[in-house]
Amino acid sequence: MCGIAGDLRFDGSPSRPRALEAMADVMAPRGPDGAGMISRGAAGLAHRRLKIIDLSDAGQQPMEDPELGLTLAFNGCIYNHEALREELEGKGYRFFSTSDTEVILKAYHAWGPDCVQRFNGMFAFAIRERDSGRTVLARDRMGIKPLYLADTDGGLRFASSLPALLAAGDVDRTINPVALHHYFSFHSVIPAPHTLFKGIRKLPPATVLVIAEDGTRKQETYWQPGYDPEPGEQSLSADDWKDRIETELRAAVRRRLVADVPVGVLLSGGLDSSLIVGLLAEAGATGLNTFSIGFETVGEEKGDEFEYSDIVAQHFGTRHHQIPVETSRALPALSRAIGAMSEPMTSHDCVGFYLLSEEVSKHVKVVQSGQGADEIFAGYHWYPPMVGANDPVASYKKAFFDRDQVEMAELIPPEILADDPSTEFVRRHFADNGASEPVDKALRLDSHIMLVDDPVKRVDNMTMAHGLEARVPFLDHELVEVAARCPADLKMAEGGKGVLKTIARDHIPAAVIDRPKGYFPMPALKYLRGPYLEMVRDAVNSAAFRDRGLVNPDYVETLLKAPEDHITPLRGSKLWQVGVLALWLDQHDKAA
Repeated sequence: MCGIAGDLRFDGSPSRPRALEAMADVMAPRGPDGAGMISRGAAGLAHRRLKIIDLSDAGQQPMEDPELGLTLAFNGCIYNHEALREELEGKGYRFFSTSDTEVILKAYHAWGPDCVQRFNGMFAFAIRERDSGRTVLARDRMGIKPLYLADTDGGLRFASSLPALLAAGDVDRTINPVALHHYFSFHSVIPAPHTLFKGIRKLPPATVLVIAEDGTRKQETYWQPGYDPEPGEQSLSADDWKDRIETELRAAVRRRLVADVPVGVLLSGGLDSSLIVGLLAEAGATGLNTFSIGFETVGEEKGDEFEYSDIVAQHFGTRHHQIPVETSRALPALSRAIGAMSEPMTSHDCVGFYLLSEEVSKHVKVVQSGQGADEIFAGYHWYPPMVGANDPVASYKKAFFDRDQVEMAELIPPEILADDPSTEFVRRHFADNGASEPVDKALRLDSHIMLVDDPVKRVDNMTMAHGLEARVPFLDHELVEVAARCPADLKMAEGGKGVLKTIARDHIPAAVIDRPKGYFPMPALKYLRGPYLEMVRDAVNSAAFRDRGLVNPDYVETLLKAPEDHITPLRGSKLWQVGVLALWLDQHDKAA
């Protein structure tokens, strides 16, 4: 996993090496093991490398193949690269490295942009064709690897992080009212292509963007799983579905062992990460490093789940690392975690992942993590009420949205308040074909929108801030395809993730399966007390934030008077949302 950047010119001028250097410098933590840049004519690519596969210089990027006339910058991992290499060698291709990067180059030459259909992995890449001047950008099916774009005067830039594009300059930093609405209502999720800045957008997941030499563009979505059963699947039993899903999950976990360095596991003590450990152990993994983090208790809310992670670690004999974090240590880390965010994210566990990644990176370069299981296998509380809902959009909003439009009008000044684009987004997504039942509409939205721009983005940003690659087997696209068609009642059974719990009973201790559902807690951020509250108070009352005119001061003052009285339906602090936005904008203003 790495960081990539590019600068394309359409006006006859050469690409800008200084802009490439500026973007690459910002992404140095994503790739601490090497750097490279190729600027030739109207196109330039830059890369920061984290060595995971083919640790030699042969895997350095940007990678050129003069014989094929292609140059590539790639972030991610292609798990089936060895099988593809064998297939390509059968076609006569010769390889000069053992990297998955070179496999992408050859695969693109063999199959063109459709090569993405053959990849099992997480990726964002840019390929430049020497002879045609064409550039192709692509992002993996589940949006695990990010890619941000910014139009410039006469050109286009792209990078693995939004701050990298800011560092290059020439970006319209005007706040995007649609994105601001999403941020405050859609639980801080800002769906692609939007970002908070009008001048920067995101390439959506499962998308290929072909850019001609003159800047003409063609964008195509290459994958969208169906949530309705295929012919013949209506007769499948619960055991049939269990067997199908378990087969795919085993393969997904095994695939993510592909590396030339050791692979560990982030072990929260919950069902998902515990099952990963169990399947890895059964696959023959030995000496497995597992890592858990915990915070101080606030009031009656416990800040760690060590009792459960210890059960799993002892059962499978892992090399377990407990990382207890005192509140005093979390506070200074909070500013660094916000600085590592490509976009403002309000989940309490951001700083937890940041500190966990900091410690884990001292031991391993790659970890498997359990993100995505709740969205793929219906683990959240709002799915059962969606079953047979007469008004699916209203039911979803009641459970998930942080504010309705009435409260949004209290928060955001009328001159920048958008006309409820968040509700309209959900309505359009629910109306798409391929998910007939209301609960499946919600599962599809959460798996392909919310998951991408909340948990997945969070894990990418916080782990890569320390040069740590996180792999997420529950987002293996072949597993997702089968799980999507699995009847929702099997997924929602046993209080959620029923089919996954049934699988887990054959592999991990029951105490971990039958426990109450947990989260990645950090109570001090949920309740905003002491120095955390003062940090937020200073940020939202700062002249710089007030001058932006993004929120109504009276509304913010109401939150400040009683922070614990203003909690979202998903148990988040409404004041924390405003505070994160203020802190994030302040950091990136100072970096400009």
